[in-house]
Amino acid sequence: MLRRSLVLVAALGLVLAAAAPAALVHVRIEGRTTTIFGAAEPRALAANALEALDAASRGGEFHYALTTSSYGSYVSQIGKYPGTGTAGWVFKVNRVSPPVGADQVELRDGDVVLWYWADFSAGSGPKTLGLFEKGGCYRVAAFDDAGKESPAAGAVLHVDGRTLPASFTGSCLGPHRGLVRATAPGAVRSNVLR
Repeated sequence: MLRRSLVLVAALGLVLAAAAPAALVHVRIEGRTTTIFGAAEPRALAANALEALDAASRGGEFHYALTTSSYGSYVSQIGKYPGTGTAGWVFKVNRVSPPVGADQVELRDGDVVLWYWADFSAGSGPKTLGLFEKGGCYRVAAFDDAGKESPAAGAVLHVDGRTLPASFTGSCLGPHRGLVRATAPGAVRSNVLR
């Protein structure tokens, strides 16, 4: 009996050691027309980007679907919209599109996972916006799939029912009560900040 228990404990230890440890990460899901989950990028425990999506779906009570193909499993739908021929669901970790599947990206504490709807009919997907605050001023940047930062052409800030021009170097808003978000034509909405 003791020997069987020791074998069971040893086997369980190997299984646990083989699984990647969960990290405390930030998660946001941007749909075609609206934010589905986590505009302020709440935290979740996840070992990879697919687990981050699953944690968000449980927290936000939205549906997602996986489809298996000859290339492996992929996220074929989040919320209301399934992927189509040239559009569908993709993800970035720390503003970079990894060259592997979502279940293969090992996350670390503090990573930011963004799932978003992308249309590739023009050849490349949309840039994603990042909003940064320093001393009451907000800077907006656009990021390509490699994580390269550039000015966000046509970006505007939304706060307290107002729409204001955004700047790559920073726009100071003065006193405001609500959350701040950036948008730009053809780009994925930014995170929100106070």
